[in-house]
Amino acid sequence: MATRLNPYLHFTGTAREAIAFYASVFGGEPTISTFGEYGLGDDTVADRVMHGQLDTPSGLLLMVSDAMPDDVADHGEGTISLSLSGGPEDAAEIRGCWERLVEGGTVEEPLAQAPWGDTFGMCTDRFGTHWLVNIGA
Repeated sequence: MATRLNPYLHFTGTAREAIAFYASVFGGEPTISTFGEYGLGDDTVADRVMHGQLDTPSGLLLMVSDAMPDDVADHGEGTISLSLSGGPEDAAEIRGCWERLVEGGTVEEPLAQAPWGDTFGMCTDRFGTHWLVNIGA
């Protein structure tokens, strides 16, 4: 297996809903392990996602988890954006992902031709994740 760098998104009780949403955007079936399955936490967090994983048909890998109530970190200045990009042969797939990502979210920059010739857009999905989407010319 090759070394991979994967996005791992953290939530405070909405990881299950988020990974289902991302499965509707990118395809694939999420797998979920809860804190309760491993005897961690009390009954109030037993159903929260300790680890969720989405392997998509196109080879993307996205992971999610819920924080324990007393373990919510202040990420401050270190916020990130996720980039979804491909070439012209991927345009239909990427445009479809864009349409699903912006449902219930906010468009900061519409998906349109950029000065550098590619099609580019920026949005924040309904879970607060910032996306940069680029379709190469």
